[in-house]
Amino acid sequence: MRRFVLALAAVTALTGPVLAKDEAPTPPATVKFAPVPQDAVLSYNLIGLNVVDGTNSNVGEIKDIVIEKGKLAGYIVSVGGFLGMGERYVVIDPSSVALTYDTGAKKWKASVNASKDALKAAPEFKYDGKFKR
Repeated sequence: MRRFVLALAAVTALTGPVLAKDEAPTPPATVKFAPVPQDAVLSYNLIGLNVVDGTNSNVGEIKDIVIEKGKLAGYIVSVGGFLGMGERYVVIDPSSVALTYDTGAKKWKASVNASKDALKAAPEFKYDGKFKR
């Protein structure tokens, strides 16, 4: 009986922290509203946006954005491949991507100071684990 009680206590002690990690954080008591600055860009303008290099050659496409602790942490860019086959994903730091709005063409432009080969050689991001699609 004593072993059973000790085993139960050990299991309870070990599962407590695990269960606590899965609990959703409690939202603040009051809601704050934020203005949208005129120079802001919305996520729907980014997803699917072609990324060009310094020679205006297409080097990839923004497929997703990474948000960490409420802040933009990276752009997931597909490089290589043809018609979705053989493409791979890399994550580019937001400080390495220049986003501009062409008022004449009424569209956004993303550019990086890297060639397609340099992006293909970058560490690969895989949609697996909790990021699996």
